[in-house]
Amino acid sequence: MKRNRACLLTAAALLFALPAFADGGARYEIEITNLTKGQTFTPILVTTHASGVRLFELGEPASEALEILAEAGDTGPMSDALNAQGRSVGDVVTIPGLLGPGETARAEIRATGRARHLSLAAMLIPTNDTFFAIDGVRLPKWRDRFTGLAYDAGTEANDQSCRNIPGPRCNGEGHSPEPGDGDEGHVYVGNGFHELGDADAAEAEVLEPLPYDWRNPVALVTVRRLR
Repeated sequence: MKRNRACLLTAAALLFALPAFADGGARYEIEITNLTKGQTFTPILVTTHASGVRLFELGEPASEALEILAEAGDTGPMSDALNAQGRSVGDVVTIPGLLGPGETARAEIRATGRARHLSLAAMLIPTNDTFFAIDGVRLPKWRDRFTGLAYDAGTEANDQSCRNIPGPRCNGEGHSPEPGDGDEGHVYVGNGFHELGDADAAEAEVLEPLPYDWRNPVALVTVRRLR
């Protein structure tokens, strides 16, 4: 009798848990904290997706959508590219506004169907084409923390010139569609700001490494299941 009762209770618990995915999926709160001293995050792309979906591949050329996100802070093309992948992608949201050093932003997102993985990305400003990302981590059962690294998209030379950097500090050009001298041509782990020499500084306003330099990781992401 006790065994039958235990089986019934287990079955009831399973039935209670199923609607969380059947009727709109499980919901998660995503909390992002900027760990840098002087960099600001542009609007942050957050998405749930299947295991085979990736925002980028290290050592490979950046997609056009990633190039635009990394150079201009525009999440629109990346959002469109993700939404075009059908059932492989669950939610795609953008946290608006700028996130300064030490600040925290939050968003809620759903995990539906096969979309049990999480990715985030946003440009760092002021930089030429640096972005932070978490790419394809498994969503936790209840709660987990992840650290986000800064990556260089390799699509624009790191001249640190304000004329080539968007945002409130520089108000320069965002996306540069034409390839230029000095761009690396592949995505790699970002290595911070560096001195460029007097010749470059004389040509245009060039940002000094401090206080804009950074060391990885640059973001702390806390994921908590709501139901």
